[in-house]
Amino acid sequence: MSDAQVIGQEAFKVNSLTGLDRASAIEGEVVWDPVRSIWNSGMFLAAVILGPLTFTWGAFAAFLVLAGVTLCAGHSVGFHRRLIHRSFECPKWLERTLIYLGTAVGMGGPIWTIRLHDSRDWAQRQTDCHWFLRHGQPLLLDGFYYLNFRLKLKNPPGFAPGPGIGDDWFYVFLQRTWMAHQIPIAIVLYLIGGWPWVVWGVCVRVAACTVMHWYISHFAHTEGPQDWTVDDAVIQAHNVPLMAIPTMGESWHCNHHAFPSSARHGLYPGQIDLGYRFIQLLEMLGLAWNVKLPANLPPRPGISPVTERALSATAPGQAELLRQH
Repeated sequence: MSDAQVIGQEAFKVNSLTGLDRASAIEGEVVWDPVRSIWNSGMFLAAVILGPLTFTWGAFAAFLVLAGVTLCAGHSVGFHRRLIHRSFECPKWLERTLIYLGTAVGMGGPIWTIRLHDSRDWAQRQTDCHWFLRHGQPLLLDGFYYLNFRLKLKNPPGFAPGPGIGDDWFYVFLQRTWMAHQIPIAIVLYLIGGWPWVVWGVCVRVAACTVMHWYISHFAHTEGPQDWTVDDAVIQAHNVPLMAIPTMGESWHCNHHAFPSSARHGLYPGQIDLGYRFIQLLEMLGLAWNVKLPANLPPRPGISPVTERALSATAPGQAELLRQH
Protein backbone atom coordinates (compact mmCIF):
# COMPACT_ATOMS: atom_id res chain seq x y z
CA MET A 1 0.00 0.00 0.00
CA SER A 2 1.38 3.42 -0.98
CA ASP A 3 1.92 6.31 1.46
CA ALA A 4 -0.99 8.17 -0.17
CA GLN A 5 -3.30 5.22 0.39
CA VAL A 6 -2.26 4.97 4.06
CA ILE A 7 -2.92 8.70 4.56
CA GLY A 8 -6.29 8.33 2.84
CA GLN A 9 -7.30 5.44 5.05
CA GLU A 10 -6.36 7.35 8.21
CA ALA A 11 -8.40 10.37 7.10
CA PHE A 12 -11.59 8.33 6.68
CA LYS A 13 -11.33 5.66 9.38
CA VAL A 14 -13.86 4.98 12.13
CA ASN A 15 -12.33 6.69 15.15
CA SER A 16 -13.96 5.34 18.33
CA LEU A 17 -13.79 1.55 17.91
CA THR A 18 -10.93 -0.66 19.10
CA GLY A 19 -9.98 -4.32 18.76
CA LEU A 20 -11.38 -4.53 15.24
CA ASP A 21 -8.97 -7.32 14.34
CA ARG A 22 -10.82 -9.58 16.81
CA ALA A 23 -14.37 -8.23 16.39
CA SER A 24 -17.09 -9.74 14.21
CA ALA A 25 -20.16 -7.94 12.86
CA ILE A 26 -22.02 -11.17 12.03
CA GLU A 27 -22.98 -13.15 15.14
CA GLY A 28 -25.19 -11.60 17.78
CA GLU A 29 -28.48 -11.58 19.67
CA VAL A 30 -31.25 -9.01 19.22
CA VAL A 31 -32.63 -8.04 22.66
CA TRP A 32 -35.27 -5.63 23.91
CA ASP A 33 -33.95 -2.22 24.94
CA PRO A 34 -36.48 -1.31 27.67
CA VAL A 35 -35.46 2.29 28.38
CA ARG A 36 -35.32 3.33 24.74
CA SER A 37 -38.39 1.28 23.83
CA ILE A 38 -40.55 2.86 26.52
CA TRP A 39 -39.25 6.34 25.66
CA ASN A 40 -39.81 5.98 21.91
CA SER A 41 -43.20 4.29 22.29
CA GLY A 42 -44.38 6.85 24.83
CA MET A 43 -43.46 9.79 22.61
CA PHE A 44 -45.02 8.12 19.57
CA LEU A 45 -48.31 7.35 21.33
CA ALA A 46 -48.49 10.85 22.81
CA ALA A 47 -47.91 12.35 19.36
CA VAL A 48 -50.54 10.18 17.66
CA ILE A 49 -53.21 10.53 20.38
CA LEU A 50 -52.64 14.04 21.76
CA GLY A 51 -51.24 15.73 18.65
CA PRO A 52 -54.55 15.99 16.74
CA LEU A 53 -56.43 16.99 19.92
CA THR A 54 -54.11 19.89 20.75
CA PHE A 55 -53.25 21.22 17.30
CA THR A 56 -52.91 24.98 16.91
CA TRP A 57 -50.92 26.87 14.33
CA GLY A 58 -48.76 28.32 17.08
CA ALA A 59 -47.97 24.86 18.43
CA PHE A 60 -47.18 23.66 14.92
CA ALA A 61 -44.84 26.63 14.42
CA ALA A 62 -43.07 25.74 17.69
CA PHE A 63 -42.68 22.18 16.41
CA LEU A 64 -41.15 23.36 13.12
CA VAL A 65 -38.75 25.86 14.71
CA LEU A 66 -37.51 23.52 17.45
CA ALA A 67 -37.17 20.57 15.08
CA GLY A 68 -35.29 22.68 12.54
CA VAL A 69 -32.85 24.17 15.04
CA THR A 70 -32.11 20.96 16.95
CA LEU A 71 -31.84 18.78 13.85
CA CYS A 72 -29.64 21.20 11.91
CA ALA A 73 -27.36 22.81 14.50
CA GLY A 74 -27.59 19.92 16.96
CA HIS A 75 -27.88 16.52 15.33
CA SER A 76 -26.50 17.13 11.83
CA VAL A 77 -23.76 19.67 12.56
CA GLY A 78 -23.01 19.08 16.25
CA PHE A 79 -23.37 15.33 16.69
CA HIS A 80 -22.57 14.07 13.22
CA ARG A 81 -20.27 16.45 11.40
CA ARG A 82 -18.39 17.82 14.42
CA LEU A 83 -18.33 15.27 17.24
CA ILE A 84 -18.29 12.05 15.22
CA HIS A 85 -16.37 13.00 12.08
CA ARG A 86 -14.44 16.13 13.16
CA SER A 87 -15.17 17.64 9.76
CA PHE A 88 -14.49 21.17 11.01
CA GLU A 89 -12.93 22.93 14.00
CA CYS A 90 -14.71 25.35 16.33
CA PRO A 91 -14.41 26.83 19.85
CA LYS A 92 -15.16 24.41 22.68
CA TRP A 93 -18.04 26.55 23.97
CA LEU A 94 -19.69 26.38 20.56
CA GLU A 95 -19.12 22.64 20.28
CA ARG A 96 -20.81 22.12 23.65
CA THR A 97 -23.73 24.32 22.60
CA LEU A 98 -24.20 22.30 19.41
CA ILE A 99 -23.99 19.02 21.33
CA TYR A 100 -26.60 20.23 23.82
CA LEU A 101 -28.91 21.01 20.90
CA GLY A 102 -28.21 17.54 19.51
CA THR A 103 -29.19 16.00 22.85
CA ALA A 104 -32.37 18.11 22.82
CA VAL A 105 -33.52 16.27 19.67
CA GLY A 106 -34.47 13.47 22.07
CA MET A 107 -32.97 10.42 20.35
CA GLY A 108 -30.08 9.81 22.74
CA GLY A 109 -26.99 11.25 24.38
CA PRO A 110 -23.76 12.14 22.59
CA ILE A 111 -21.65 9.16 23.69
CA TRP A 112 -24.38 6.63 22.87
CA THR A 113 -24.81 8.29 19.47
CA ILE A 114 -21.11 8.00 18.65
CA ARG A 115 -21.04 4.32 19.59
CA LEU A 116 -24.20 3.50 17.62
CA HIS A 117 -23.01 5.40 14.56
CA ASP A 118 -19.49 4.00 14.50
CA SER A 119 -20.63 0.43 15.17
CA ARG A 120 -23.10 0.50 12.29
CA ASP A 121 -20.63 2.26 10.03
CA TRP A 122 -17.92 -0.31 10.73
CA ALA A 123 -20.29 -3.26 10.31
CA GLN A 124 -21.71 -2.02 7.02
CA ARG A 125 -18.23 -1.72 5.54
CA GLN A 126 -17.42 -5.38 6.23
CA THR A 127 -17.98 -8.15 3.69
CA ASP A 128 -20.93 -9.34 5.81
CA CYS A 129 -22.83 -8.19 8.92
CA HIS A 130 -25.83 -9.03 11.07
CA TRP A 131 -29.25 -8.22 9.56
CA PHE A 132 -29.97 -5.79 12.40
CA LEU A 133 -27.05 -3.61 11.30
CA ARG A 134 -28.08 -3.48 7.65
CA HIS A 135 -31.84 -2.92 7.89
CA GLY A 136 -32.38 -6.48 6.76
CA GLN A 137 -36.12 -6.68 7.56
CA PRO A 138 -39.18 -5.34 5.68
CA LEU A 139 -39.87 -1.65 6.23
CA LEU A 140 -42.31 -1.66 9.18
CA LEU A 141 -40.69 -4.61 10.92
CA ASP A 142 -37.31 -2.93 10.56
CA GLY A 143 -38.76 0.19 12.22
CA PHE A 144 -40.16 -1.87 15.09
CA TYR A 145 -36.77 -3.44 15.74
CA TYR A 146 -34.86 -0.19 15.25
CA LEU A 147 -36.92 1.75 17.80
CA ASN A 148 -37.32 -0.95 20.45
CA PHE A 149 -34.37 -3.36 20.32
CA ARG A 150 -30.58 -3.44 20.31
CA LEU A 151 -27.98 -5.91 19.09
CA LYS A 152 -25.56 -7.71 21.42
CA LEU A 153 -22.71 -8.92 19.22
CA LYS A 154 -20.93 -12.10 20.28
CA ASN A 155 -17.55 -10.51 19.55
CA PRO A 156 -18.12 -6.74 19.62
CA PRO A 157 -15.43 -4.14 19.06
CA GLY A 158 -14.21 -2.10 21.99
CA PHE A 159 -15.31 1.50 22.37
CA ALA A 160 -13.24 4.52 23.33
CA PRO A 161 -14.70 7.89 22.30
CA GLY A 162 -11.35 9.55 22.87
CA PRO A 163 -10.04 12.65 24.66
CA GLY A 164 -12.31 15.65 24.66
CA ILE A 165 -15.42 13.45 24.56
CA GLY A 166 -15.37 10.52 26.98
CA ASP A 167 -13.50 12.59 29.56
CA ASP A 168 -15.60 15.73 29.09
CA TRP A 169 -17.82 16.16 32.17
CA PHE A 170 -20.47 18.01 30.17
CA TYR A 171 -20.85 15.23 27.59
CA VAL A 172 -20.93 12.58 30.31
CA PHE A 173 -23.63 14.63 32.06
CA LEU A 174 -25.68 14.92 28.85
CA GLN A 175 -25.34 11.19 28.27
CA ARG A 176 -26.61 10.34 31.75
CA THR A 177 -29.50 12.83 31.63
CA TRP A 178 -30.45 12.98 27.94
CA MET A 179 -34.18 12.34 28.48
CA ALA A 180 -34.45 14.91 31.27
CA HIS A 181 -33.50 17.77 28.95
CA GLN A 182 -37.00 17.76 27.50
CA ILE A 183 -38.28 19.03 30.88
CA PRO A 184 -36.88 22.61 30.73
CA ILE A 185 -37.97 22.78 27.09
CA ALA A 186 -41.48 21.69 28.11
CA ILE A 187 -41.61 24.29 30.91
CA VAL A 188 -40.70 27.14 28.57
CA LEU A 189 -43.18 25.93 25.97
CA TYR A 190 -45.95 25.68 28.58
CA LEU A 191 -45.32 29.23 29.78
CA ILE A 192 -45.54 30.51 26.19
CA GLY A 193 -48.37 28.48 24.71
CA GLY A 194 -49.77 26.02 27.23
CA TRP A 195 -50.23 22.29 26.74
CA PRO A 196 -50.58 22.40 22.92
CA TRP A 197 -47.07 23.82 22.66
CA VAL A 198 -45.75 21.14 25.04
CA VAL A 199 -47.36 18.31 23.07
CA TRP A 200 -46.17 19.59 19.70
CA GLY A 201 -42.85 21.05 20.83
CA VAL A 202 -41.80 17.94 22.77
CA CYS A 203 -43.84 14.79 22.07
CA VAL A 204 -44.63 15.30 18.38
CA ARG A 205 -41.17 16.71 17.69
CA VAL A 206 -39.24 13.89 19.41
CA ALA A 207 -41.45 11.22 17.82
CA ALA A 208 -41.17 12.77 14.35
CA CYS A 209 -37.39 13.23 14.56
CA THR A 210 -36.82 9.69 15.86
CA VAL A 211 -39.06 8.01 13.30
CA MET A 212 -37.61 10.12 10.48
CA HIS A 213 -34.08 9.19 11.53
CA TRP A 214 -34.95 5.50 11.24
CA TYR A 215 -36.87 6.03 7.97
CA ILE A 216 -33.99 7.81 6.28
CA SER A 217 -31.48 5.30 7.60
CA HIS A 218 -33.56 2.44 6.17
CA PHE A 219 -33.81 3.84 2.64
CA ALA A 220 -30.31 5.32 2.66
CA HIS A 221 -28.96 1.78 3.06
CA THR A 222 -31.37 -0.09 0.78
CA GLU A 223 -32.32 1.85 -2.36
CA GLY A 224 -31.83 5.11 -4.24
CA PRO A 225 -29.37 6.90 -6.57
CA GLN A 226 -25.60 6.60 -6.14
CA ASP A 227 -22.45 8.34 -7.33
CA TRP A 228 -20.01 6.13 -5.42
CA THR A 229 -19.71 2.63 -4.03
CA VAL A 230 -17.44 1.42 -1.22
CA ASP A 231 -15.36 -1.52 -2.40
CA ASP A 232 -16.18 -4.90 -0.79
CA ALA A 233 -18.76 -3.42 1.62
CA VAL A 234 -21.80 -5.58 2.31
CA ILE A 235 -24.02 -2.48 2.52
CA GLN A 236 -23.86 0.34 0.01
CA ALA A 237 -25.30 3.77 0.79
CA HIS A 238 -27.84 5.60 -1.35
CA ASN A 239 -29.04 9.17 -1.63
CA VAL A 240 -32.65 10.02 -0.69
CA PRO A 241 -33.28 13.31 -2.55
CA LEU A 242 -36.84 13.94 -1.31
CA MET A 243 -35.64 14.10 2.30
CA ALA A 244 -32.72 16.49 1.81
CA ILE A 245 -34.40 19.49 3.47
CA PRO A 246 -35.99 17.83 6.54
CA THR A 247 -32.74 15.93 7.24
CA MET A 248 -30.59 19.05 6.78
CA GLY A 249 -28.57 17.33 4.04
CA GLU A 250 -28.04 14.04 5.86
CA SER A 251 -30.00 12.14 3.22
CA TRP A 252 -27.14 12.52 0.70
CA HIS A 253 -25.89 9.38 2.35
CA CYS A 254 -24.06 7.82 -0.59
CA ASN A 255 -21.83 10.90 -0.72
CA HIS A 256 -21.28 10.64 3.02
CA HIS A 257 -20.23 6.98 2.89
CA ALA A 258 -17.73 7.86 0.19
CA PHE A 259 -16.32 10.88 2.06
CA PRO A 260 -17.35 10.58 5.75
CA SER A 261 -14.91 13.26 6.90
CA SER A 262 -16.43 15.86 4.59
CA ALA A 263 -18.40 18.67 6.20
CA ARG A 264 -20.46 18.84 3.02
CA HIS A 265 -22.80 15.98 2.12
CA GLY A 266 -24.60 17.51 -0.85
CA LEU A 267 -21.65 17.46 -3.24
CA TYR A 268 -23.28 17.92 -6.64
CA PRO A 269 -25.51 20.55 -8.30
CA GLY A 270 -29.04 20.58 -6.93
CA GLN A 271 -28.16 18.69 -3.73
CA ILE A 272 -29.46 20.96 -0.94
CA ASP A 273 -27.40 20.68 2.25
CA LEU A 274 -28.63 23.00 4.99
CA GLY A 275 -26.21 21.56 7.53
CA TYR A 276 -23.25 22.58 5.38
CA ARG A 277 -24.77 26.03 4.82
CA PHE A 278 -24.89 26.45 8.59
CA ILE A 279 -21.21 25.49 8.83
CA GLN A 280 -20.46 28.05 6.11
CA LEU A 281 -22.26 30.68 8.21
CA LEU A 282 -20.16 29.74 11.23
CA GLU A 283 -17.04 29.95 9.07
CA MET A 284 -18.04 33.41 7.82
CA LEU A 285 -18.45 34.53 11.46
CA GLY A 286 -15.03 33.16 12.36
CA LEU A 287 -16.54 30.39 14.50
CA ALA A 288 -15.53 27.46 12.27
CA TRP A 289 -12.30 26.73 10.45
CA ASN A 290 -10.38 23.88 8.82
CA VAL A 291 -13.59 22.84 7.10
CA LYS A 292 -12.96 19.50 5.36
CA LEU A 293 -14.25 18.81 1.87
CA PRO A 294 -13.46 16.05 -0.66
CA ALA A 295 -11.45 18.61 -2.64
CA ASN A 296 -9.06 19.33 0.26
CA LEU A 297 -8.97 15.86 1.86
CA PRO A 298 -6.41 13.19 0.95
CA PRO A 299 -7.56 10.89 -1.87
CA ARG A 300 -9.55 8.02 -0.43
CA PRO A 301 -8.72 4.43 -1.38
CA GLY A 302 -11.40 1.76 -1.57
CA ILE A 303 -14.18 3.65 -3.32
CA SER A 304 -15.33 3.51 -6.95
CA PRO A 305 -17.21 6.15 -8.98
CA VAL A 306 -20.56 5.14 -10.44
CA THR A 307 -21.39 8.27 -12.47
CA GLU A 308 -19.40 10.57 -14.74
CA ARG A 309 -19.88 13.53 -12.39
CA ALA A 310 -18.57 11.68 -9.33
CA LEU A 311 -14.98 12.89 -9.58
CA SER A 312 -16.02 16.53 -10.12
CA ALA A 313 -16.25 17.05 -6.34
CA THR A 314 -12.89 15.51 -5.45
CA ALA A 315 -9.26 16.57 -5.49
CA PRO A 316 -7.30 15.61 -8.64
CA GLY A 317 -5.42 12.98 -6.66
CA GLN A 318 -8.59 10.88 -6.37
CA ALA A 319 -8.61 10.20 -10.12
CA GLU A 320 -4.91 9.35 -10.03
CA LEU A 321 -5.49 6.91 -7.16
CA LEU A 322 -8.24 5.21 -9.14
CA ARG A 323 -5.96 4.82 -12.17
CA GLN A 324 -3.30 3.22 -9.96
CA HIS A 325 -5.92 0.84 -8.54
